[in-house]
Amino acid sequence: MLIERTLNEVVIRLSGSVDTAELQRFVDYLSYKEATSRSKATQKAVDKLAQETKKGWWKRNRKRFLK
Repeated sequence: MLIERTLNEVVIRLSGSVDTAELQRFVDYLSYKEATSRSKATQKAVDKLAQETKKGWWKRNRKRFLK
């Protein structure tokens, strides 16, 4: 494995034998870390948003599950 930092990015080179499914999960995690790195949201605010989103989803979809 080789990790290299350039002016604008970090480049990681891996052997072709790496399991791509595991690698994809890792890349997804890195994408999440990059996307949230500048966030000023608190965990409490994120939890509240998640709860509100779940409530809205249930209101829109409950008829599909409760017939």
